Amino acid sequence: MAKILIVDDAAFMRMMIKEILTKNGFEVIGEAQDGKEAVTKYKELQPDLVTLDITMPEMDGLGALKEIRSYDPNAKVIMCSAMGQQAMVIDAIQAGAKDFIVKPFQADRVLEAIKKTIG
Repeated sequence: MAKILIVDDAAFMRMMIKEILTKNGFEVIGEAQDGKEAVTKYKELQPDLVTLDITMPEMDGLGALKEIRSYDPNAKVIMCSAMGQQAMVIDAIQAGAKDFIVKPFQADRVLEAIKKTIG
Protein backbone atom coordinates (compact mmCIF):
# COMPACT_ATOMS: atom_id res chain seq x y z
CA MET A 1 0.00 0.00 0.00
CA ALA A 2 1.39 3.38 -1.03
CA LYS A 3 2.11 5.91 1.71
CA ILE A 4 1.19 9.44 0.67
CA LEU A 5 1.99 12.94 1.95
CA ILE A 6 -0.62 15.59 1.12
CA VAL A 7 0.52 19.21 0.86
CA ASP A 8 -1.92 22.10 0.48
CA ASP A 9 -2.39 25.34 2.39
CA ALA A 10 -6.19 24.83 2.41
CA ALA A 11 -7.32 22.31 5.03
CA PHE A 12 -10.49 21.44 3.08
CA MET A 13 -8.42 20.59 -0.03
CA ARG A 14 -6.23 18.26 2.05
CA MET A 15 -9.38 16.70 3.45
CA MET A 16 -10.83 16.16 -0.04
CA ILE A 17 -7.71 14.43 -1.34
CA LYS A 18 -7.34 12.41 1.84
CA GLU A 19 -10.92 11.15 1.53
CA ILE A 20 -10.43 10.11 -2.12
CA LEU A 21 -7.18 8.29 -1.25
CA THR A 22 -8.25 6.51 1.93
CA LYS A 23 -11.50 5.32 0.32
CA ASN A 24 -9.37 3.71 -2.38
CA GLY A 25 -6.91 1.92 -0.14
CA PHE A 26 -4.04 4.39 0.03
CA GLU A 27 -2.48 5.38 3.33
CA VAL A 28 -2.12 9.10 4.05
CA ILE A 29 0.86 9.24 6.40
CA GLY A 30 1.08 13.00 6.73
CA GLU A 31 -0.13 16.44 5.76
CA ALA A 32 1.65 19.77 5.37
CA GLN A 33 0.30 23.26 4.82
CA ASP A 34 3.25 24.95 3.14
CA GLY A 35 6.38 24.14 1.18
CA LYS A 36 8.79 24.34 4.12
CA GLU A 37 6.70 21.92 6.14
CA ALA A 38 6.42 19.67 3.07
CA VAL A 39 10.20 19.32 2.81
CA THR A 40 10.55 18.61 6.56
CA LYS A 41 7.75 16.03 6.53
CA TYR A 42 9.12 14.38 3.38
CA LYS A 43 12.48 13.80 5.08
CA GLU A 44 10.81 12.62 8.27
CA LEU A 45 8.13 10.33 6.80
CA GLN A 46 9.75 9.11 3.54
CA PRO A 47 6.41 8.82 1.67
CA ASP A 48 6.02 6.86 -1.57
CA LEU A 49 4.28 9.82 -3.17
CA VAL A 50 3.53 13.50 -2.52
CA THR A 51 0.60 15.57 -3.76
CA LEU A 52 1.89 19.13 -3.79
CA ASP A 53 -0.10 22.33 -4.22
CA ILE A 54 1.61 24.98 -6.37
CA THR A 55 0.42 28.17 -4.66
CA MET A 56 1.26 28.25 -0.94
CA PRO A 57 2.74 30.66 1.63
CA GLU A 58 6.30 30.36 3.04
CA MET A 59 7.60 28.31 0.11
CA ASP A 60 5.53 27.54 -2.97
CA GLY A 61 5.10 24.12 -4.52
CA LEU A 62 7.86 24.65 -7.08
CA GLY A 63 10.37 25.53 -4.38
CA ALA A 64 9.31 22.53 -2.31
CA LEU A 65 9.47 20.24 -5.36
CA LYS A 66 13.04 21.34 -6.11
CA GLU A 67 14.14 20.83 -2.48
CA ILE A 68 12.47 17.42 -2.21
CA ARG A 69 14.02 16.31 -5.52
CA SER A 70 17.48 17.51 -4.50
CA TYR A 71 17.12 15.51 -1.27
CA ASP A 72 15.67 12.48 -3.09
CA PRO A 73 16.08 12.44 -6.89
CA ASN A 74 13.62 9.53 -7.10
CA ALA A 75 10.83 11.36 -5.26
CA LYS A 76 7.41 10.87 -6.84
CA VAL A 77 5.52 14.15 -6.78
CA ILE A 78 2.18 15.07 -8.32
CA MET A 79 1.42 18.79 -8.51
CA CYS A 80 -2.02 20.20 -7.77
CA SER A 81 -3.02 23.42 -9.46
CA ALA A 82 -6.00 25.65 -9.99
CA MET A 83 -7.13 26.40 -13.52
CA GLY A 84 -4.96 28.88 -15.40
CA GLN A 85 -1.62 27.89 -13.87
CA GLN A 86 -0.33 26.10 -16.98
CA ALA A 87 3.00 27.95 -17.02
CA MET A 88 3.73 26.85 -13.45
CA VAL A 89 2.67 23.30 -14.25
CA ILE A 90 5.18 23.20 -17.14
CA ASP A 91 7.90 24.51 -14.78
CA ALA A 92 6.95 21.81 -12.26
CA ILE A 93 7.13 19.00 -14.84
CA GLN A 94 10.54 20.29 -15.96
CA ALA A 95 11.64 20.32 -12.31
CA GLY A 96 10.71 16.65 -11.97
CA ALA A 97 7.00 16.43 -11.10
CA LYS A 98 5.50 13.22 -12.47
CA ASP A 99 2.00 14.53 -13.19
CA PHE A 100 -0.48 17.19 -12.20
CA ILE A 101 -4.11 17.30 -11.18
CA VAL A 102 -6.37 20.32 -11.49
CA LYS A 103 -8.66 21.69 -8.80
CA PRO A 104 -11.49 21.12 -8.13
CA PHE A 105 -10.40 17.49 -7.84
CA GLN A 106 -12.10 14.74 -9.79
CA ALA A 107 -11.65 11.47 -7.88
CA ASP A 108 -11.03 9.47 -11.07
CA ARG A 109 -8.29 11.81 -12.25
CA VAL A 110 -6.59 11.86 -8.83
CA LEU A 111 -6.53 8.05 -8.70
CA GLU A 112 -5.38 7.72 -12.29
CA ALA A 113 -2.45 10.10 -11.68
CA ILE A 114 -1.44 8.31 -8.48
CA LYS A 115 -1.67 4.80 -9.92
CA LYS A 116 0.29 5.86 -13.01
CA THR A 117 2.99 7.54 -10.91
CA ILE A 118 3.41 4.72 -8.41
CA GLY A 119 3.43 2.22 -11.25
